[in-house]
Amino acid sequence: MSSRRTVLAAVLTLTAAASLPRPATAFAAGPAAGQGGPAGNTGRAATGSIDYRAWTAPADWRDGTADGTGVVAGRRPYLAIARPAGSMEYTDPHTGTKARWEYASWVSPVRTLPAPATELIASWNARTPAGTWLQVEVRGTYTDRTRTPWYILGRWTSGDADGDIRRTSVDGQRDNKSAVSTDTLAVDPASGVRLASYVLRLTLFRRPGTSLTPEVWRLGAMGSDIPDRFTVPASRPGEGAGHRLAVPRYSQEIHKGQYPEYDNGGEAWCSPTSSQMAVEYWGRRPTRAQLAWVNPAYADPQVCHAARFTYDHQYQGCGNWPFNAAYAATYHDMQAVITRLHTLNDAERLVRAGIPVITSQSFLASELDGAGYGTAGHLMCVAGFTKAGDVIANDPASASDKVVQRVYQRRQFENIWLRTKRHDAQGKVKSGSGGVCYLYFPVSPSAAQQRALRAVGVR
Repeated sequence: MSSRRTVLAAVLTLTAAASLPRPATAFAAGPAAGQGGPAGNTGRAATGSIDYRAWTAPADWRDGTADGTGVVAGRRPYLAIARPAGSMEYTDPHTGTKARWEYASWVSPVRTLPAPATELIASWNARTPAGTWLQVEVRGTYTDRTRTPWYILGRWTSGDADGDIRRTSVDGQRDNKSAVSTDTLAVDPASGVRLASYVLRLTLFRRPGTSLTPEVWRLGAMGSDIPDRFTVPASRPGEGAGHRLAVPRYSQEIHKGQYPEYDNGGEAWCSPTSSQMAVEYWGRRPTRAQLAWVNPAYADPQVCHAARFTYDHQYQGCGNWPFNAAYAATYHDMQAVITRLHTLNDAERLVRAGIPVITSQSFLASELDGAGYGTAGHLMCVAGFTKAGDVIANDPASASDKVVQRVYQRRQFENIWLRTKRHDAQGKVKSGSGGVCYLYFPVSPSAAQQRALRAVGVR
């Protein structure tokens, strides 16, 4: 139940109805042009406009503009530094260390959204050996044809060795129409504009004079415009009813007070705990050597590991959405995206195909029977559905691993997950996530899994 983002109203002067702890308009996966997928996924009037586009194949990388980057062929092709395009000094704001880095960059083709968006979030899958890191930026074009600045959506490294930078988001980014809140670019609804298109810029850094390079397998972004709503339409149980996945069960609460430098365990670790459950569902986990730093008295040391390697030093927490996806993708042959789904039927389709869904939601204790708590922002892992269509969730906000798996009423769960607006205990209007979820899956998913992913717009 990690606390959520800084209120965007503080930087955008949003209306009271949109004065939310985290940007409340929607993100989800919808098929990119030429990517296939159900046509209805890009323009359902009742659920909003959604678009996801990823660059991952050699042809994708070649469609962009390279300045010193190149594609390395192989079983899993990746973008890398072919030659340095220049060098720059970077002073790490979290350590004070100043160092010079060589860099190369890649800029995506212009992505014109099928419908204008109110939010955009990027995610990436990469590996950065010690002595390397990467930066992801976006520049959008508004519907009035003006453009955003280049916004930084993350400075990221898969490790934290001495001399490396600290993984970080960047605060204080805005213009008079939009702002970045940790990992999300949100447009001020009072501005009267939306994002019509965008380009992504990926910059790869390495220590000067070395042949080191980050390896980037996937770079993607999603933009969407989901209607503001306190209540979402109810769905009927679908193809996932009666299916349950064998997702490991881990409690975040048993880590309370552990590792203050990574936000102190307990309620702050819902995101990495959920991520670790999904990673291990796919048979991946840290090695014994990788866990050697964890106090041997602590149970489930892999959860501590996940918290350490998802920690955002600016946000001062482990709840950065793309940092969690990037962590999951560091495991062998894994992919990960941040997206939104339209309904629980989308989640059912994925579960039926064998893909768990990590969901983000905010609610009062009275809005989710059986939870026993309320939260301004919490992640849990949907592991299945009962025959009646109720949600089987691995909820890390549990006293022990044994009681992590719970059954939540379908209608209650669907509403608290998919809505964009809610009231807190004081009656103030706050945010709902609008269906945000993490999807982790192998590089070579089964045919059924590919169909399910395509159906929710992910390739």
